[in-house]
Amino acid sequence: MVVQTDSSAPHLVNPKSIPELVDWGAVPTMIEGESLTSGIILHKGPEGRSESGIWVCTPGYWDCHVTRDEFCHFLEGRCTYTHESGEVIEVEPDTVAFFPEDWKGTCRVHETVRKVYMIR
Repeated sequence: MVVQTDSSAPHLVNPKSIPELVDWGAVPTMIEGESLTSGIILHKGPEGRSESGIWVCTPGYWDCHVTRDEFCHFLEGRCTYTHESGEVIEVEPDTVAFFPEDWKGTCRVHETVRKVYMIR
């Protein structure tokens, strides 16, 4: 495993096995259960506007509001995102998704998920 954040091109090798995650606390918009999150920031842009890294979330059910465009590649776990329109997105390992700014709905994590993300 390699985490190289001070490089001209920050990068991770084998993001599925990075054990040194930071505790980011519980999801604040829980409906049921208590999803706990952790992760590592690979890069944060000027003024924190863009960000990329690894995010891990344990099972639970919560309201989800995406406040900036987010691209995700889910590496592990299973979850269901349901848009406020009723559209359902089933996530399993190797699912890639783009959530546009102001996407609203719910997320139900069935099995702990791990994703690589980019927010802009």
